[in-house]
Amino acid sequence: MIVVRTSGGKRRHSYSDEGFSVTVEKDARIVEADHAEPAVVLRGLAELVYSRDDYSEMYDALCRAALHLVDGCDHASIMLHQHGHFVTVAASDDTARLIDQLEREVGEGPCVDAIEEEAAQLDADLTEASAWPSLRDRIVAESPVRGMAGFRLLVDNRKAGSLNLFSDRPHALTGASVDQSAVLAAFASVALMAASHKEQARTLRDGLDSNREIGKAIGLMMAFHKVGDDEAFDILRKASQDMNLKISEIAGQIVHHHNQRPTT
Repeated sequence: MIVVRTSGGKRRHSYSDEGFSVTVEKDARIVEADHAEPAVVLRGLAELVYSRDDYSEMYDALCRAALHLVDGCDHASIMLHQHGHFVTVAASDDTARLIDQLEREVGEGPCVDAIEEEAAQLDADLTEASAWPSLRDRIVAESPVRGMAGFRLLVDNRKAGSLNLFSDRPHALTGASVDQSAVLAAFASVALMAASHKEQARTLRDGLDSNREIGKAIGLMMAFHKVGDDEAFDILRKASQDMNLKISEIAGQIVHHHNQRPTT
């Protein structure tokens, strides 16, 4: 379902920029998509998602892709809902960042609504009456934007954020633009989910490595001090507090020191 916030007729506007480029270094190769077909751009984005651990790079690439893939899109941003706040994590330019900031200030708009509601939000002509009058007045007075849309991003069925698109021309964002944006938003949701799962796996792996080091350190402390496991852990915990270091760091130092001892 799409919520269209517009009145009057529509016209199709085909927009092209200077070209979209995604560069990914992987196994000494560079994957590029410049002036490419949508499928090539999406393939370049997929390479970026699965070869990098940097969220910001992925977000920036998605915003650039929107300018290339969505008819009528002049600016794009990604806003996430983090710790009870709406945060812009990427934007194609300062104008997109400004619109996001205005939405946060007035507390209304298609991007915020897209996060909270299931439907995509579209206001194709800000020169006419708008469902978000306070935001509309600020945007018209402070920016060149005259049309805007928001599409919800989901991660594991959690309302994670929105893909936000802006046009400098009334009615430049059309039904075709909405269809193109929906595809990109779906891809972005999959990309966010993949990145989230990669981070969770990395966190779990780091946790297992830390626990392994702590277990080794407790065993060494038990042997050295002739104490039980609870007492050995208390020694580690006190050392952690006294030295203002994590227990895992103290444990790693103990294990490293033990491994450096000369063998006889």
